[in-house]
Amino acid sequence: MSFAISQIVPAEIPELLTLICELARFERLEHQVEATVESLHDSFFGPQSVAGALLARQGEELAGYAIYFLSFSSFVGRRGLWLDDVYVRPAFRRQGLGRALLERVAGLAAQRRCGRLEWSALRWNQNALQFYATLGAKQLDDYVMFRMNEQAIKRLARAQSKRAWPS
Repeated sequence: MSFAISQIVPAEIPELLTLICELARFERLEHQVEATVESLHDSFFGPQSVAGALLARQGEELAGYAIYFLSFSSFVGRRGLWLDDVYVRPAFRRQGLGRALLERVAGLAAQRRCGRLEWSALRWNQNALQFYATLGAKQLDDYVMFRMNEQAIKRLARAQSKRAWPS
């Protein structure tokens, strides 16, 4: 099948949000979605944009997306690219679109001279884990991923502001 993959434009953000919600449902994490059209617009097109997105279509039908942002590795000493999401709608799976999206993101990483392309996957998603391995990606078993939500960030920041450490 033939797919068209392109950088998102502002008018497509509502469609992207629909796909983000679909991915969250698939990952059983729908309750964690806080993104809005406005927050996504600011993140992709605001004065301090922090991320990019690719949308994939087959004809006029939306088939999938990838969201990425720059990261940094002190060990490599240069920027990297973090793939935050890659999602292909069920009707379009096993047709090469997931690979095409990852190839496009890898192309962006190569173009930007990134030293790494990284992402995470849910342990229970064996199809994804096997797919990533076929691409040459290595599972990092030595690392544990940590996350703080907004409340935890604020709580830790408040604790720091009470300390007498010099800036």
